[in-house]
Amino acid sequence: MERLFLVLLSVSSSLCFGNYSHLGTGASMAVCQPDTCALLTAVAAMGEKLEAMTQTQGKLEQNLGAVMQKMAGVEATLQYYKSQSQELQKTNQAQDEQLKALGDLTSSTATKMAFSAALGASTGPFAQDTPLKYQRILSNIGSGYNPATGIFTAMVRGMYYFSYTMYNNNSGQPNSVVSLMMNSQKMVSTWDTVGDDSQDSATNAAVVQLEAGDSVYVQLYANRAVFDDSYYYNTFSGFLLFTL
Repeated sequence: MERLFLVLLSVSSSLCFGNYSHLGTGASMAVCQPDTCALLTAVAAMGEKLEAMTQTQGKLEQNLGAVMQKMAGVEATLQYYKSQSQELQKTNQAQDEQLKALGDLTSSTATKMAFSAALGASTGPFAQDTPLKYQRILSNIGSGYNPATGIFTAMVRGMYYFSYTMYNNNSGQPNSVVSLMMNSQKMVSTWDTVGDDSQDSATNAAVVQLEAGDSVYVQLYANRAVFDDSYYYNTFSGFLLFTL
């Protein structure tokens, strides 16, 4: 097609702009009428436009091919991210299940709190108020009681029951005063500071509302003492009644 247009263009040029003197007077008009020349010129112009359009089409096809390659790359990338997203969703789901199981276990453990401990040795006097450290652990469900500090720490908000027994200093003038403390607040107390008798003991108890993190302990007051030995006269116990 392009060759045909080129031939027509050549013919048009020869017929419309050539020398026709050898044909005689008026020969150019007879051979190339104006309408014919215009037609041939238009056809030649169309050929040139067609050639330009063909080149443009070729470039567009090249560009389209490049775009298709890029789209294929983008599609592969999207497929990769989709696969990664699915893996992350599976991982997150597994982690959620583990967290739920851990939460259930923690909740179950936190709602089961009970302890009982005994002193086992005479303590005091000290220059300042001091928590009694009951070293012999009889039970400690939920690990709320710490024998290193003598302090019970609530794991959940709820109502708790606590009791303790104090055995006095057992010799000379009675000199025993202790209190059940919640954080730094005194709740109940026992004391024995008068009289000539020895081997006295006293018990007190309380039901209190605690928030998670609150502490409860038995405090021996400054310059006071209690007696204990392997018979364990001094005890400290508590447990969770119910959560709130």
